[in-house]
Order: sequence, then C-alpha cells, then structure tokens
Amino acid sequence: MKPIRLMSGFLTVGVWTLLSRVLGFVRDAMILALLGTGPLYEAYVVAFRLPNMFRRFFAEGAFNMAFVPMFSKRLETGDNPQGFAEDAFAGLASVLIALTLLAQAVMPWLIFGLASGFAGQAQFDLSVEFGRIAFPYILFISLAALLSGVLNATGRFAAAAAAPVLLNVLLVSSMTIAHWVGADVARALIWAIPVAGIAQLALVWTAAARAGFALRPRRPLWTPEMKHLVAVAVPAALAGGVMQVNLLVGQQVASYFDRAVGWLYAADRLYQLPLGVVGIAIGVVLLPDLSRRLAARDDDGARNALSRAGEVSLALTIPSAVALMVIPVPLVSVLFERGQTTAADSAAIAQAVAIYGLGLPAFVLQKILQPLFFAREDTRTPFRYALVAMVVNAVAAIGLTPVLGWLAPAVATTLAGWAMVGLLMAGGRQFGDVARFDARFHRRIWRICLAAAIMGAALMAAALLLQGALTTAGLRYLALAGLVGIGIVTFFGSGQLIGAFRLAEFHNALRRGRG
Repeated sequence: MKPIRLMSGFLTVGVWTLLSRVLGFVRDAMILALLGTGPLYEAYVVAFRLPNMFRRFFAEGAFNMAFVPMFSKRLETGDNPQGFAEDAFAGLASVLIALTLLAQAVMPWLIFGLASGFAGQAQFDLSVEFGRIAFPYILFISLAALLSGVLNATGRFAAAAAAPVLLNVLLVSSMTIAHWVGADVARALIWAIPVAGIAQLALVWTAAARAGFALRPRRPLWTPEMKHLVAVAVPAALAGGVMQVNLLVGQQVASYFDRAVGWLYAADRLYQLPLGVVGIAIGVVLLPDLSRRLAARDDDGARNALSRAGEVSLALTIPSAVALMVIPVPLVSVLFERGQTTAADSAAIAQAVAIYGLGLPAFVLQKILQPLFFAREDTRTPFRYALVAMVVNAVAAIGLTPVLGWLAPAVATTLAGWAMVGLLMAGGRQFGDVARFDARFHRRIWRICLAAAIMGAALMAAALLLQGALTTAGLRYLALAGLVGIGIVTFFGSGQLIGAFRLAEFHNALRRGRG
C-alpha cells in the first residue's frame, strides 16, 4: 500500500468513524436528556458495556489482531484465504454461541462482577434485565468484525467503517419513536442493541460477498491453521482481558459513588470521538499494510508507513487533547446538559474529560505501535506489557480513591495508557529502524505541540469572551461552533506557518480518498 493509499484508507475510515461518533453524541445526548444519570442510565451503561467488554476479546481486539495479519499474508501469497476465513468464521461463531448461552444463565454474577456497588439497589435488577437483552449483540458484532477484517485486508474500508453508523441510527430511531408514542424509552433502547448487531453483520457480509469472500457457515474444524490462529490469538485475548480488568477496576470503584458510573461513561464518550476517528482509523488501516510489507520484506516502506501514520494521527490528536483539557466545561455543558442532565452533572463530567484528554495521545500511540508486534504475529509481548499497565491502573485506581474519590479511575486510566506506550516504544527497538519514527516525524512533532499550545491559549481566551453566549439557551450551539472554529483556524494556521505540516498534504490525501 503506497503512502497516499494508506492516507486514503485512513481518511475513509476516519470520515465514517466521525459520522458514527457524531451520531453517537446525538445518541448519548438523547439518553442523558431522557433518562438522566440515575438508575436507568447506569443500568444501561453496565448492560451495554458487558457485550462490548467481551467484544474486545473476539472482535476488533484479540481475535482480529491475530486473524488480520494471517489472512493478509495468505491474500498476498494466494494460500487459500477463502478457506482460512471460513474456518475462522465457523470457529468464532461456535465459541460465541456457547458464550452467549452461558452468559444468560450467570448474568446476575456477571453484573455483580462489573458493579458490585449496585447490589441491593434498583440499578442491579435493571442491569441484569438489560444485560440479558443486550448480550447477544456480541455474537453479531464479533462476526461482523471478522468480516470487517477481511474487507480491510483487501483494501476495502468503506463498508466496515460504515457499519457502526447503523448502531447509532437504530438506537436514536428507537428512542425517538418510543418517546413520541409514550413507550418505555429505556427498554426500546436496550432491545435496539441486538437488532443493530444483526444489521451490522448483514451489511459487512454483503460487502464481503461482493468482494469475493462470501463466507458460508460450516462445521468448525480443528485444522493446523486454526491451531496456529488460536495460539496467536490467546495471548492477545489475555492482553485484551488485562485491559478489561482495568475497565472493571475503574467501574467497581465508580459504582460506590452516586452517579459516578454515568459521569465516567459520558466523559469516555467525549474523548472517544478523536480516539475513534484518529487512533482506531489508523490502526485499522496500518495493521494489514504493515503485515503485507513485512511479508514482502519492504522494511523502508514499513517505516515510512509507521512514521506517516504517527505524524498525521498526532497532528490531529494533540490539539484534540489540548481542547479537552482547556475547555471541557463548554464542551460538556453544550453537548450533554439538557432534560434530566443538570449543571452539576456537567461539572463532574468535565473534570473526567480533562483527565482523559491528558491521556488521549497515549491511547492513540498504542494504536500505532501495537501493529508493529501484531504484524509479526507477536501477541505475547504486548500481553506482558498489558500486565504491567494493569498493575499501574489497579494501584492508581484503588490507591488514589481516598484522595481523589470517583475521579481516581480516570487518573489511573491515563497513567496506565502512558505506561503502555513507554513499554511498546522500548520493546519496539528489537525490530530496528522499522520501529523508529523517521527524521521528518521528529522535525515536525515538536512544531505540532507548539501549534497546539498556541491553539490552547486562543481557546482559553475565546471561552472567556464567549462565556455568556455559551450559557444562553438560544446561542450556546453557535458559541460552541465558533469556539471550535477558532481552535481549528488557530491550530492549522499556526501549524502551517511554523512548519508543523503542510495543508496541501491533507488536501491531496482527501482528494485521493474521495477518488
């Protein structure tokens, strides 16, 4: 994949992911407005997080990190990629069906493991009910993720990137209809989750069939290829499990503070916008590209792809992080404060947003550095690093709780993120120059940071000037749009002037991406 092709793929995934995240904001704003941050909202958060937690094992996390490089290499060499994909599809489906049935039986214990602080409260029984409805989503979305991996490996990114949009469209539609007819909004929302999973699976299966990979259901076979896939996937699954332990520790701590589970979830949704658009998009495109280049022994091309991915992603991530840290209150209040969500909720969510903003570059760098290992089918090393990050997270989350209260999990997440980046960078040295950013990256990165600092100062000044408009019902959306516009113009203008990047590069890549 040529550098411009890499950028085009990134833009394709990024634009669709942006649309999904924007619709996600609409979804989350509606949920907060209609449900508030009370028991129904907290039950939804835990129930929806349950299949998403297991999805990290079987979908875009562990399984795909093992599957995509192996499939990409077979695609490169013509070594029966269709048969390999069908065997993987059958094996994954059988495991997921068994897991879904088991989860239905032990749902109360799963909920207790996720949020023991809910025990004896209304949230607990609601979480069990909602969890049983939402959990089958993991079956559909994980199979959809495997098909997305097939599409990404063939250079077809649009359908896989568009699939998450369906989830938000269906969730928003279900809440809207339920609200209009006076039905139960919370239960309409929960039932829409597995329906959305079916729709996402149908979309990517159709796209894969058009790409020449119509995967047909078959009896699972324990072939040598599947043995190798499992051997590679298990350490990645364990690494994903470590990350979920981090999530579990944070949610357990938060469940003992009133409304904290909802506050942290809302803050998570806000910083996930740039993380999804930039980090996940780069990771999705970079992994199959690196896998093919390493299979072809194109080390120079692999280093260039890594460096350009790092350069463009940090050029978009660092200013996003600065914005989350310097203007969290305007962002949260305008986006989320309405209906049942109060100013006190906004103030609390904003604190967590600022902390997550500090860790945002780390979360994106992980998406860039991990493919160095996964492309070589090395999932054991990232697992060892994840164990260290888990210890950092647990010690910080629990140890800081007496001092920071419910904010301790957010601080712990950020600290663990940077610890993981340090380990990945140190471990990547074993791969030589392929794992090192090139001279152009090093020339530009400090300029990107300077341009972001200039933007941060401009945002702080503009937020003070627009403070009245940001809290006025009829003007706050325009005021926030103006604030965002000031940030964009300041960052890209100053960045162009000091040589952080050339705007023509973004323009040319966008034209290629559209073409």
